[in-house]
Amino acid sequence: MKCAILGPGGIADDQHAPAVSAHPTATNWSVLSRSVERGRDFAERHGLQAPEPVHTSLESLLADPDLEGVIIATPDRLHEQQAVAAARAGKHILLEKPMATSSEACDRITRACLENEVVLAMAYHHRWHDGHRSLQKRVAAGLLGQLRHMRVHWTFQAPHAGNWRSFPDTGRWWSLAANGTHCLDLIRWFFLPTEGEISHVASIISRAKFDSPHDESAVVAIQFESGATAEICVSVQYESEPRVEIYGDNGWIRMENTLGRHGGGQIQYNGEPVSFQQMNPFLGELDDWIRAIHERRPPEVPGEEGQKNVAWLLKAIQASGEDSYTSK
Repeated sequence: MKCAILGPGGIADDQHAPAVSAHPTATNWSVLSRSVERGRDFAERHGLQAPEPVHTSLESLLADPDLEGVIIATPDRLHEQQAVAAARAGKHILLEKPMATSSEACDRITRACLENEVVLAMAYHHRWHDGHRSLQKRVAAGLLGQLRHMRVHWTFQAPHAGNWRSFPDTGRWWSLAANGTHCLDLIRWFFLPTEGEISHVASIISRAKFDSPHDESAVVAIQFESGATAEICVSVQYESEPRVEIYGDNGWIRMENTLGRHGGGQIQYNGEPVSFQQMNPFLGELDDWIRAIHERRPPEVPGEEGQKNVAWLLKAIQASGEDSYTSK
């Protein structure tokens, strides 16, 4: 599987490209970069194999007949144009979150992939954390009995307001796009099998530190059709340890420092430690995407799930009354 990476940024450099190198059937083939020099550095660092591995034009990269799939790790506002172009070129897609910045854009991506028989997988890598995976299956099988509540807390302290997510031309959300979309995906993954779909959201947004046009902190309250509830707290204003908590009639689960890129942390079930293997979650999501292509099946996290995630992010912003500062 010859893979191109669109956007040689941090997540591509330290996670996606190493995962491709570690996969037994994948090859780091080419890269799309705004800077030729940066692209060449990336190509050398990760051993890109294409005769012409560095592209500054998406059209020229997608014209390569040997290229089979693309990993899109560019700013959120670029996802739609790049994903639609890749689909029309017949290249399979592993798309970083969030899928896009509007429901209409998600529709266009999904439609292009269906029309061109392209496999689209969403890069929600926390689903391949070994501890998360084993507990999700056990919770769905009734480990906690009737589920009552889930809480996901994940913040970091941005050094300044210069992050690309804080600018309207490259992103639509800041804390909600950096971490909140992952938190929402985890909640839906754990609760949908038994609690039905989300039925209601309420939220509070803060922009008090950087005066960003986008959310710096977000607190989102969620209710499911069963009556079960959940809450998300994300922020770029302050540092704290990430935590996931799940409560049911038969007990509770607490996950400390399992959120992030590493696949580690600690987990307790009713106060007792839960053992799991620290594995590379990015390799897991890559493997599922490649297997889905070869096995002609949907990936574990298809585009439809990315589309629903974006729809609920939009509703969370609208529920806060702050949607006037965002644009489509």
